[in-house]
Amino acid sequence: MKTRLFLLGLLSVLVSTTILAQKHQVDANATTVKWTGTKVIGSSHYGYIQLKEGHLNINKKQITDGQFIIDMTSMTNTDLENEEYNKKLIGHLHSDDFFSVKAYPTAQLKITDASKFKGNKATVKGELTIKGQTQPIEFEVEQKENAYMASIVVDRTLYGIRYGSGSFFDNLGDKAISNDFTLDVKLVLQ
Repeated sequence: MKTRLFLLGLLSVLVSTTILAQKHQVDANATTVKWTGTKVIGSSHYGYIQLKEGHLNINKKQITDGQFIIDMTSMTNTDLENEEYNKKLIGHLHSDDFFSVKAYPTAQLKITDASKFKGNKATVKGELTIKGQTQPIEFEVEQKENAYMASIVVDRTLYGIRYGSGSFFDNLGDKAISNDFTLDVKLVLQ
């Protein structure tokens, strides 16, 4: 009997939380995800990745959770004008040295918790999955109308991406690549 009451209570909490939270689909065409990777000496490359799909659940103007699928096959570079070098860089980023795009064509961000907004800003916690490996992540998000902006710093070595990392290889000199890369996101809701 106690088990039934507990299960009924748990079910009612889950149902009421689901009813109160509003699910907002993301406008994938209006959303932008800019990636930036840098060498230790300071030079950088950047481009864009397309969001495939996603949603945010919001309850009383607070993010409760969400999920986003990133299309890794859509990765572009916008700083290299030389077509040959541009194609070579994207090919290398798609390879097993970096994101193994053939084996892992998508990445995923799952939001698990967020603070209340203060001055249009909130702290978001979640789980980022790249190359089949999931790690906790935390970042600040800023809301402006139906858009949410964030600059997310990702330590690529946590996902098995060690190519050119001074943390794992010696004598890289000016070929050393920073462990962190940045995703500047402007998430637009429908």
